[in-house]
Amino acid sequence: MSEDVTRAADEPLDEVRGSALVDWDFAAAAASRLAPAGPRASRAEIAGLVADLRSAAARAVDPVARTARLSTPPGTPDALVVDRAGWIRANSASMGAMLAPVLDEVVAKKRVADRARAERAGRELPELGATSQSISAKVTGTEVAGLLSWISTKVLGQYDLAPQGTPALMFVAPNILAAERELEVDPGDFRLWVAVHEETHRVQFTAVPWLREHLIERVRGMGARVMPEPEELGQRMAEIVSALPGVIRGEQDITQVVATPEQREKLAEVTAIMSLLEGHADVVMDEVGPEVIPTVADIRRRFTERRKGAGNVDKVLRRLLGMEAKMRQYKDGAAFVRGVVDQVGVDGFNRVWTAPETLPRPTEIADPQAWVARVHG
Repeated sequence: MSEDVTRAADEPLDEVRGSALVDWDFAAAAASRLAPAGPRASRAEIAGLVADLRSAAARAVDPVARTARLSTPPGTPDALVVDRAGWIRANSASMGAMLAPVLDEVVAKKRVADRARAERAGRELPELGATSQSISAKVTGTEVAGLLSWISTKVLGQYDLAPQGTPALMFVAPNILAAERELEVDPGDFRLWVAVHEETHRVQFTAVPWLREHLIERVRGMGARVMPEPEELGQRMAEIVSALPGVIRGEQDITQVVATPEQREKLAEVTAIMSLLEGHADVVMDEVGPEVIPTVADIRRRFTERRKGAGNVDKVLRRLLGMEAKMRQYKDGAAFVRGVVDQVGVDGFNRVWTAPETLPRPTEIADPQAWVARVHG
């Protein structure tokens, strides 16, 4: 490396950007190397799986539209069938775009606080050089890679909101193959069942144009609020460490540990939206019925048992990542949807998509009657 290049790399940065503190490309590459390839299958089996998932995605459109009484607009991009590395690349890009403004805000606040402390102490605020920031970004990227590689083995399908670009419906082929083999269910029915769930997510965001931006803004706002103030960081870290044994034992929710009471209110608002979306998708995938998916009842029973039967290590990781709360969203959200539909029907339930104000409040997820009273009068 030449002297000029070395000097340029070590020069201080005029402005440290939080969005540069994670090397997302490095995280995606590392996670792709870490993630196992998936179950063994012949080339013919893989080709058949990919073709069947594409067919299932297309066949799910009409049953979802009839059941949910919402339609995906014409011209919406076709579903993608990806491997684990493909899912990792897409989600690394989306996570980077989602978190960039949050990290920028957090780092800017920290720099202001650091500068004020330095001025009070009568000293210069040290600048972070480009080389130091690059190393730090790769260290953080390595940690993100571990997270992405583990989750990439669990996800069956996803509607990627893609804050940086075009949303996409995707299916993770090796995970679907692994799940249907583990559950010993009819492959064709299971693939269509998964497709119905994910198509419901797509119709939620494409038939309700304001929902995508609303959710992205709420998640970003929640992220900025949940991050502790610089002067609180030490105390908060100590509180989190002391609470971890309870989280691992399942006695406490990690999301309740990392947030203050005020921040929990914001978390609850986003959780209510996610519960609605996941519960609605679960209800639709079951309501489509045996005339479309003959073994739907058997699939649901076995899939529910699978959710309960994770191994000890898997359960600990889920708790530490807040995924136990994610599992509750399916159950709580489905109960809310069914409770509302029982009272006002599907069309009455669909008032939920009218505007942000008609989304369920946190307290209403467990009390469908309260939502009906507020929205329907």
